[in-house]
Amino acid sequence: MKIAGFDIGGANTDIAIVDFDESGNIISIETDFMYLPMWMKKDELKEALDDLIGDNEINAVGVSMTAELVDAYKTKKEGVLDIAQKSVDTFNVPVGFVGLNGIIEMSNVIKDPMKVAAANWIATTTLAAKIDPNCILIDTGSTTTDIIPIKHGQEHATGRSDLERLKTGELVYSGTLRTNVAALVEKVPLDGTMIRVASELFAITADVQMVLGNITEHEYSCSTMDGAGKSIKESMRRISRVVCGDLDILKFDEIMAIAEYIYSVQINRISEALLEVSKQNNLSNVVTTGLGMDIIGAKACEKAGLKHTGMDKILKKDDCVVAPAVGTAILMEQYINKA
Repeated sequence: MKIAGFDIGGANTDIAIVDFDESGNIISIETDFMYLPMWMKKDELKEALDDLIGDNEINAVGVSMTAELVDAYKTKKEGVLDIAQKSVDTFNVPVGFVGLNGIIEMSNVIKDPMKVAAANWIATTTLAAKIDPNCILIDTGSTTTDIIPIKHGQEHATGRSDLERLKTGELVYSGTLRTNVAALVEKVPLDGTMIRVASELFAITADVQMVLGNITEHEYSCSTMDGAGKSIKESMRRISRVVCGDLDILKFDEIMAIAEYIYSVQINRISEALLEVSKQNNLSNVVTTGLGMDIIGAKACEKAGLKHTGMDKILKKDDCVVAPAVGTAILMEQYINKA
């Protein structure tokens, strides 16, 4: 049985096509993603889902989502219902949605849309629990970082929505690629002092990661803020603008120092939230995953003094980038087998 798991985010739509044997064991996993900024292109979702499936013959589809928050929708409810309906309309096979209590069908999504709003972390915890039944999952994607406690093999999050998880430290709106540098720092080092930054959308964390050699141009999967390319030089130019400079005004070493400082601040912020969740739940082991699995998640663990294991212990490294989609497919297979 082949099941497609989708994780429909605000910026990226991820897919994992998981082939299961009759006993529910995984035979193979194929993953991919598409940059689809839903705040601009929500009407292209059906086409994107179809393109990601390609020629694969699938038996069922599972969907998790976070794109309901984009400002193309007036409310989360409107977003959930639009995304869910487009998903159902795209496929002629059973479609289920990841909710706070597992997979639910479209009829129940209509009754209570908020049950599936930003619930993709539910799918990812099922994978982390296979590595350690008592741990904290830290999943750093392009935009956000989920920090979810797991106890006795089950997620144990205090917050049940994005708003609640922001309060508890279980969600940090800081990611590998799309975080505005000016939202991370008020000042950066330059000329032996700390200089204030321009509160403009000049550079994002993808530029910082490129300059530091933490990601490749292929992994820089979102748009650049100036519409230019994604090379190290172009990323350095964008970072220089954060202090109203350019490549004529600032030296290479000065831009590198600014990038290193911004990176350290991001790690500290995520580490702080990680420690908060750790103390609240008396958990000290961490499972890291996502695009920032090594460069952010693992570094935050080290800063916090917590032991960490990468999800690549059970998945291929590339599959860890779309872990919620993999988990969604697994939850859908389990739901079908129980039905």
